[in-house]
Amino acid sequence: MLKVLIIGGTGNISSSVSRLAVEKGYSLTILNRGKRETIEGAEHIYADVSDENSLREAVKGRHWDVVADFIAFNAEDAKRDIETFSGKTDQFIFISSSSCYSKRLPISSPITESMPLSNPYSPYAQNKIAAERTFMKAFDEEGFPVTIVRPSHTYATRLIVPIGDGGEYTLIDRIRKGLPLVSPGDGTSLWTVTHSDDFAKGFVGLFSLTKAIGNAYHITSDETLTWDGIYMEMGKAIGVEPKIIHAPSEIIAREDPGAVANLIGDKMWSARF
Repeated sequence: MLKVLIIGGTGNISSSVSRLAVEKGYSLTILNRGKRETIEGAEHIYADVSDENSLREAVKGRHWDVVADFIAFNAEDAKRDIETFSGKTDQFIFISSSSCYSKRLPISSPITESMPLSNPYSPYAQNKIAAERTFMKAFDEEGFPVTIVRPSHTYATRLIVPIGDGGEYTLIDRIRKGLPLVSPGDGTSLWTVTHSDDFAKGFVGLFSLTKAIGNAYHITSDETLTWDGIYMEMGKAIGVEPKIIHAPSEIIAREDPGAVANLIGDKMWSARF
């Protein structure tokens, strides 16, 4: 029986991965700092991953076929994981982000894993890139068995599809009230969204895959929609046609500085994988 440890395990993406791992009959352990056992059929252990002593004590004497960390965000987190899990797993999966890719590409060019990693607008993406490089250095120099996964814009019932940072369900409220939604540019740029359950199928498929070690993969839907099309699908789901207005991305970011990383650094660019 495959033994899997998921660090996090209860978030937007990782919940779907955890549920699928249990469905497949894997021996799943979830490590987080909360005390709620939210995934039935999984073993739950508790530690604060920001406290290295707490983490090491929680995994002391254990070995897993696969370890996946959904809450590592920067180079320091990567160093902690390398030190903690060297010799404790046959495969370590780091969850990065497709926001790391340089998006300044022609629309006709699909994004591949070999595309340059560069995002000067997003500290989140910059930190993920630094973490990737730390893991790959450990793979090259020490044989640390890392696989890198870059999710695209992934949604589920707890996190749907906003342009900005959070505020997802205010969009549904606005549609129901007949209030306008702001779509970037002319609303025709292409974007790829992926349901977390679909992501989980690809993710779990990497478990114990020897040829995946030392490599990076993005897991995305093969369907692309315009931003106007995404909003229309949201309206269709609740039976109300949304009212959409358009504004240049630069103006949206000027009025909402919090949108710079998410919009100028990511979502204003067409993304087809």
